[in-house]
Amino acid sequence: MFTGIVEDMGRVVSIIKKGDNLEIEVKSAITNELKIDQSVSHNGVCLTVVGISNDVYKVVAIKETLEKSAIGEIKVNDLLNLERSLKLGDRLDGHIVQGHVDQTGVCKDINEANGSWYFTFEYNSEPGNITIEKGSITVNGVSLTVVNSSKNSFSVAIIPYTYNNTNFNTIKPNSKVNLEFDVVGKYLRRLYLE
Repeated sequence: MFTGIVEDMGRVVSIIKKGDNLEIEVKSAITNELKIDQSVSHNGVCLTVVGISNDVYKVVAIKETLEKSAIGEIKVNDLLNLERSLKLGDRLDGHIVQGHVDQTGVCKDINEANGSWYFTFEYNSEPGNITIEKGSITVNGVSLTVVNSSKNSFSVAIIPYTYNNTNFNTIKPNSKVNLEFDVVGKYLRRLYLE
């Protein structure tokens, strides 16, 4: 479980295809605090640390993860939003995030607003995923508040700190992003429909 508060940006140093899986090596300032078998969120995708060497660690993304997220589209030198799993007793500064991407979305528009930015994303609402005004959404592992919610799209307002300390500054129109919808909303929707 995560909170959607990014701890560091890691740089992808290698990607190796092994069967249907990808082995991804990431260089990060938090590597020396990691251990084998630990869960780390990478752009919102929970992956397990399987190897550590100096300031580089290795994770594996399996076929299911590659099909449901945009993690298979990363390239060497790309920056990833990183967050270690929530520790009991810590503050929940974001919202409850599972690290299980529901689907991908596409950036449709970016508007600068005198020192902040509004990013608009489009997604497929057919699987039953929804957003609500002022509700929570996770975009590339970042906990955000929804504005301008509609059936197939939503916007988020990005403050300068988030823009400069996450990979939001690399997102452009037509960029694909990982989306995790609010887990409480998903359970309520499921209960309501059954």
